[in-house]
Formats: sequence, structure tokens, C-alpha cells
Amino acid sequence: MNEKQPLQARTGSGCFSSGLVHKRPFSILFFMRSISRLAYVLLSGLLLSASACQQTKQTPAPVVPPVVASPTTATTFTNPLLASGPDPWVTQKDGFYYYMHTLNNRLEIWKTANMSELRTAPSKVVWTPPSTGNAAGNLWAPELHFLDGKWYIYYSAGPAGTDLGRQRTWVLENDAADPTTGTWLDKGRLFSSPEDFWAIDGTVLEQNGKRYFIWSGHNGLDGIQRIYISQMGNPWTLVGPRVELSHPEYIWENVGPPYVNEGPEILKHGGKTFLIYSASFCGTDQYALGQLTADATADPMLLASWKKSAKPVFSQDAANRAYATGHNSFFTSKDGKEDWIIYHANSNPNEGCVDKRNPRMQKFTWNADGTPNFGVPVAISAPIIKPSGE
Repeated sequence: MNEKQPLQARTGSGCFSSGLVHKRPFSILFFMRSISRLAYVLLSGLLLSASACQQTKQTPAPVVPPVVASPTTATTFTNPLLASGPDPWVTQKDGFYYYMHTLNNRLEIWKTANMSELRTAPSKVVWTPPSTGNAAGNLWAPELHFLDGKWYIYYSAGPAGTDLGRQRTWVLENDAADPTTGTWLDKGRLFSSPEDFWAIDGTVLEQNGKRYFIWSGHNGLDGIQRIYISQMGNPWTLVGPRVELSHPEYIWENVGPPYVNEGPEILKHGGKTFLIYSASFCGTDQYALGQLTADATADPMLLASWKKSAKPVFSQDAANRAYATGHNSFFTSKDGKEDWIIYHANSNPNEGCVDKRNPRMQKFTWNADGTPNFGVPVAISAPIIKPSGE
């Protein structure tokens, strides 16, 4: 019997090479037959090995799809923006949004480049009231305005405690470029002398080259909240008389008691000035938005300049878990192409006028007659496309 070394030896590449070493003499015939058989075996082995090597080298690596951010996460947000935030207010300047809401015992400003990212935005307490005095507690509905090159905060406050009958409007001033920096100076109480009555929820209107302050207050005779206007001599002083622009008239404004028109906010569009206000008691689910309309060139101190809408322009929607929808403000998207409303609402019925009210925002459009169309409250947790430019 012939003894042979293995015909194949593994190479470093994982393929095979062949070799044959004979140790004893044999006949030529036997040799020729052996050669034929060996040739067949070697050729077959080489072909199979080559094919295996070729297949091994040409097999592509598994394709791993790239990680792509979820379109929902990248392009949308959901309401509510924060767990709590009654009376939300937004203003924008130099590419940033500044946000405030009622915190009762302090004034705090959130700063963000994108309103859809409010819940992760940094905030800073800019004012803590004195422990005693006429503005020591119950700080409500702060609004931040940039006027005559300085920042002003208008807020409601009264003595600390549960007696809310002494609420008045107060003013702070800051000359820093960024309202979250600098020093806030107390400019005192803002009121229309001699009619110094209960006054909350102040805002500013600029029209016909003049500046006006609009707020919710009492007439000194009853506890009904009415909308008043007075001209401003400077950002912390009212001059001339006050004029009543609105009081609760329709059924949807008289859910209470108390009976309320409050939270006035200004919106301008297409040659019109809209005064959007909140109606009915904030502790009821029926708290809603009403509307007064005037020409942008009309004298806002004249009651005849304003026309009141007979129906609410924005109200609760139980299916979307939006109750007591009101006390809003407005802003535009970063690129200026979209109009947005921000407002507070409760997520469940009968939650009252407390910290369960949370801030929400949504885009709105305009009707053919130029009036705003706020639609219905978007359902909580429903994806909303972010404001354009974000």
C-alpha cells in the first residue's frame, strides 16, 4: 500500500494548497493509474476550494440601517407645555421668547429660543415680594413688556393672606437688555386717580401714537369684574379718566359668581384691533374667551369704537380634555409666518381656579372677514407640528 502525506494543508488564508510525497517504488502502470485518479481528485478539490474561497471573499457584510430620529420627536410637541401654569404670558425679542405665569409668591421668567421646548427651558426668579405690605402676596398674572428701551413687569398683588379684596396692579422696571439679568426696581402702584379700586390682569395697547393700559377691575359699587382702559403718561403712570369697555352681559359670561370679564389681551391684524378677554369665573369649566373689535385707527377710549362678539371665540372641549380655557396671550413663530395662541386649561372637569391649570399653545388662522379663528383646543398629548422656524 502506498503511504501518502495529506493531499491538502490549510493555508493562512483559509483556502488549501496540495502536495504529494511517495515513499516506495511502484510500477509505471500503477503509477499512471494513480496519477489519473489523483488528478481527478486534486482537480475536484481545487475547484471546490477555489469556489469556497471565492464565495467567502465576495459575501457582503450585513447592512445595518442608520439610526434616524423619530419624525414625531423631531417635528412635533404635545400639550400641556408644563404641568402647571395659570395665566400664561409670552413676549419675544432678539430671537428669544420670554414666558411668565402666576406663581403667587414670586415672579419668574423662562427664556427659550423655541416655544415648543418650554418645558426644558431655564428660568430665573426675578422678584420676591417683601414679607409685609400692600404687595406682599397673591402675585397674579404677570406680563413682561419692552417699552421705551426698558423692560416692565405688570402684575397684580395685595397683602399676604386670604383676603383678596385688596388686589391692585404694580410695576417693576429693568434697563438690562435681557430681562433675566439686571436689577428690577419697584415703580409702585399703577392706578387711575381718584378711582383707586380693585384692579388685576393689566396689559398694554399702543394705538395712534399713544399708549393705553387695559385691566380688569371693580367700579367701587359691586363685585362684578369689568374691563377698563386709561391712557398712560409713562410706563408706570396713568393719566386722565378710566373708561369701561366691557362687563358680563351674555349667559356664557355670567357663569359664577363672581361674574367676570378679565385677562384682556391685544391682537392686531388687517387694520383691526382685537381685545380678547376671559369671561365667567375662572373656577368654572365654562371659563372662555370673548372678543371686542375696533378699527386700528379708532380712539380706543371711546366705547363706541368697540363691537362685542355675542358668542365666545374659544371655549372648553371635554373630548379633548380642555376645561376652563382662558387667560391667554399671543406670539408669532420664529420666522414670523404663523400666529399662535397660548392659554391655560384644566385637564379634568371641576378642577377649579388653582395650580392644576396648565399652559397650552396652538396655531390659529384668520377668517375671511379678518377676525381670528382659534378653532377648538387641541387634545392633550396629541402631536402638534412645531411653530415654523423651530
